[in-house]
Amino acid sequence: MDLGIAGRRAAVAAASSGLGLATARALAEEGVRVAICGRDRARVQKAAASLGHDAVALVADVGTAEGARHFVERSRESLGGLDILVTNAGGPPAGNFASTPLESYPEAIDLNLMSVVAMCSEALPGLREQRWGRILAITSISVRQPLPGLILSNTARAGATGFLKTLAREVAGDGVTVNSIQPGIHRTPRVEQLFGGNLPAVTRDIPAGVMGEAEDFGRLAAFLCSEHARFVTGAAVPVDGGAYTGLQ
Repeated sequence: MDLGIAGRRAAVAAASSGLGLATARALAEEGVRVAICGRDRARVQKAAASLGHDAVALVADVGTAEGARHFVERSRESLGGLDILVTNAGGPPAGNFASTPLESYPEAIDLNLMSVVAMCSEALPGLREQRWGRILAITSISVRQPLPGLILSNTARAGATGFLKTLAREVAGDGVTVNSIQPGIHRTPRVEQLFGGNLPAVTRDIPAGVMGEAEDFGRLAAFLCSEHARFVTGAAVPVDGGAYTGLQ
């Protein structure tokens, strides 16, 4: 299926590996020119080279609002404009309420909420002016079903989801869609870090019976950025092999 976005320009945050890189690759394969970022110059340059299609590698830390805003600004300058924004960032440290000090919450909120707000704030004026845009946030299934031992991520990403839903309604009339995509357990460095040798047991809890692959996630993310998805906005789409048990 031709997604109708060949020639568009996308900024994909935190895309030197994992789901961000898979999303950038899926967009590049559709003819989108992509700018990606990471904190490690060598890693992000290697990732951009693997994408081809004149992908742009930028060194940026989207863990702060200023770093996140600056990434979007530099992406727009490098690409000559911007049509698609994919917000993404690493997750905060694991921990439960008892083990997580109060001082850890602001940093987690900066990483997984304020970075999203900052990227959207920088991208939206141009998207609204051109009357076409796609904003897609990579969050987590923990927004729907909080995951044990990830209290910081559960808290901050839930705030981001509320922000995105509100924003979607405000800009829908300007031709800009705003959605989030909620990964469950996919084969990524982050999942390996969190679950380590417990991955077989974690996989057994997935009704699909297998761990998700980053490439499959990336293709769905690209569809939500497509011309065909122009009437999808304000959605929060779980991609978890059926692991989420709720009705909504």
